[in-house]
Amino acid sequence: MDQPAKLLDYRAKNEHVLIGLMSGTSLDGIDAALVAIRTDEQGEIEKVTLRDFFYMPYSDDLREWVMNLCSVETARVDQLTAVHYGLSEWYAYAVQQLMQKAGVTTAEVDAVCMHGQTIWHIAGRTPFPGPQGITEVRASLQIGELSTLTERTGIPVVGNFRARDLAADGEGAPLVPYADYILFRHPQKGRLLQNIGGIANVTLLPASAAIDQVVAFDTGPGNMIMDQIVQLMTNGQMRYDEGGKLAAGGTVSSVLLEKWLQDPYYQIKPPKSTGREVYGKAFAQELFHDANQLGISQTDLLATVTALTATTIANAYMQFVLPATKVEEVIVSGGGAHNQTLLTMLQRQLPTGMTVMTAQQFGMPDDAKEAVAFAILGHETLMGRPSNVPSVTGAKRAVPLGNICF
Repeated sequence: MDQPAKLLDYRAKNEHVLIGLMSGTSLDGIDAALVAIRTDEQGEIEKVTLRDFFYMPYSDDLREWVMNLCSVETARVDQLTAVHYGLSEWYAYAVQQLMQKAGVTTAEVDAVCMHGQTIWHIAGRTPFPGPQGITEVRASLQIGELSTLTERTGIPVVGNFRARDLAADGEGAPLVPYADYILFRHPQKGRLLQNIGGIANVTLLPASAAIDQVVAFDTGPGNMIMDQIVQLMTNGQMRYDEGGKLAAGGTVSSVLLEKWLQDPYYQIKPPKSTGREVYGKAFAQELFHDANQLGISQTDLLATVTALTATTIANAYMQFVLPATKVEEVIVSGGGAHNQTLLTMLQRQLPTGMTVMTAQQFGMPDDAKEAVAFAILGHETLMGRPSNVPSVTGAKRAVPLGNICF
């Protein structure tokens, strides 16, 4: 069956197989998830099953190229152009390795759903010279050429998910809450789905929530600052604090923590989003300088930035969630779910009756959830359904997300 016919056949089926691809702001690598989705007679999702998962780390060279593109001081348009196409060679390889691992063929996969690599995300609106004078636009850039991935794999590709929400005057982020709603809503329990990648973002699912009751936003830095501090501490010999073991040996500086908590982002009411352009390498170097000025050891610095992530997450709950909604469970995913020091710090700051858990305890590998989420978003696009959540992004309406390349 040729690809256009394959897409036309998609909506007529009840069983669908997709591959979700996620490469996040931590710049660690590519998560690839093979996902089966079963729909009912009305085309509504009945069941989502993770069939297999593959992780491919970025090479040091690729990570450096991408990192340079995430800074206005080091970004070059020639490298941006090359990486936009070159990344899709990496995505294609990850798809092929996943299919080989799972024992599936190209003919069995309906589509690949690719998030792409975020290079720059503008929170809110930015001035731009429009056709009738200065106007304001929303903008976010995720790179990775869809055509290259389609050509290399022979599979239709859905990508560029954020653009349509931005066009509908949304923040373009976060987008995962729709999948959180599909996967984790509960009839009796209020839940918070806390992803801790490079940036930390939370989805609120009140008990028996309808889709328009879902709230989500970026709480602030996730692993990004911790990772940068570890790299500075070790001259690049270590990329992250495995299990939070290094931070566990340090003491939190209340002076530094209180200073850093004055960042105005934390007081902004949702919907809101942020990224590496705010909490990236330059921000981490500023924190490193603060610690040196006060004579604080590097281990204590790492403990303090770990506390910054935990505290900004907990404070976000206290300010924007718990005054109006009862929550019993916090379900953590992403790389931060492996950091026991971080999870312990978070649990200690939550009210009695709120339990911190991980996605793994619900049968979803902690590192796979966002890749699964984009498979779900791609599925809804292929079904012609909206999958942004206006109550989350601030968009004027619900819209189908992504472009389809076949």
